[in-house]
Amino acid sequence: MSEIKGKAEAAASKKALYGSDIDLSTFKGDTLVHDYNPDMSGFSQEERRNFAEVGIVTSGEERSGSFLLMDHSPVHCSIGQEGVELLSMADALERYDGLKEYWWKAVDVETDKYTAQAEIDFNNGYFVRVEAGVKATFPVQACLYIGKEGIAQNVHNMIIVEEGSELHLITGCTTAPHLEKGLHIGVSEIYVKKGATLTSTMIHNWGEEVVVRPRTVVVVEEGATFMSNYVCMKPVRSVQMYPVVRLLGKNAVTRLNSILVATRGSEMDVGGSVSLEATGTRAEIISRTISTGGNIIARGQLIGYEPGVKAHLECNGLMLSEEGSIRAIPELDARVAGVEMSHEAAVGKISQEQIEYLMARGLNEEDATALIVRGFLNVKMEGLPEELQREIDKIISESEKSIL
Repeated sequence: MSEIKGKAEAAASKKALYGSDIDLSTFKGDTLVHDYNPDMSGFSQEERRNFAEVGIVTSGEERSGSFLLMDHSPVHCSIGQEGVELLSMADALERYDGLKEYWWKAVDVETDKYTAQAEIDFNNGYFVRVEAGVKATFPVQACLYIGKEGIAQNVHNMIIVEEGSELHLITGCTTAPHLEKGLHIGVSEIYVKKGATLTSTMIHNWGEEVVVRPRTVVVVEEGATFMSNYVCMKPVRSVQMYPVVRLLGKNAVTRLNSILVATRGSEMDVGGSVSLEATGTRAEIISRTISTGGNIIARGQLIGYEPGVKAHLECNGLMLSEEGSIRAIPELDARVAGVEMSHEAAVGKISQEQIEYLMARGLNEEDATALIVRGFLNVKMEGLPEELQREIDKIISESEKSIL
């Protein structure tokens, strides 16, 4: 225990990775143990609606597995396909003797005080593994849910996609209706083995005073593909998210997409870093951000270590309010000659000319604005099955009222 405390003190003494700091002591560490729910029933209609808004289907239909963590308690875990393994993280650590090959190997526990907190006060998480050569027919869904006011939820997740396998993972994060304050710390270590494909879709719908601190590292091997889609369009106090993707094997590929809407009072510091460390690797980071009064920092970093690697970074922001701010921070870092990396960044507002053009064709001002916003957010997320793309399109469409 003294060794863990030493790591925590070392991490706490470091400058925060990015963004503003928070006082961890203002959040509660204890909560009730919730009963196991074998069929995800017992939730109110409003709670089910919250789940649906982050892509979680409580019936489990068209899902290869379902996991639900409520506060600190795994209340549901089911598997619908052979070759797909889904466990609570605590159960996985016990079954596999601590997962010594993977546990805290991708993410450094001393990254900051949040990673240290996830080790000191581990509140479980989910473990997903797809056996070699297995292609998950439907997505696996995992819901991280905060139900008690003011608690800290410290989770550590792990995804292992074995050689030649395929997985779509939906992670839906949300809170109980009317909950305001809470803290979510989420460490995720992701391993995409040779020739495998992982598409990860994360949808956040938190409370207005919820603080969110994900810390993710992805290791991608030879010929493997990692696709990430992140959507956060509802009020949240503060989000800091900067996943790191390491393309370690030749011809590995990644694409990171994000769609962000910052309402008044929200602070979002979101981005991603891709390290192209082998020949033939390719990467793309695409972000669409809208401020309706909140503050957004959209970061992106590409680091090229081998000649001929190719990568592109695109950050576009739209201001819909006189309040708030958007900062786009693209960064290209070439460590050798011969890399091919590019970026484009733009932040602006809807022009009156665009509105007038559409109004001249029969739309009123509100409908014209909605059409422009919808087009701005229309990012094709490669690698998504049609049903997931429809779900994200639906979330965007239903969020237009709050955006405007």
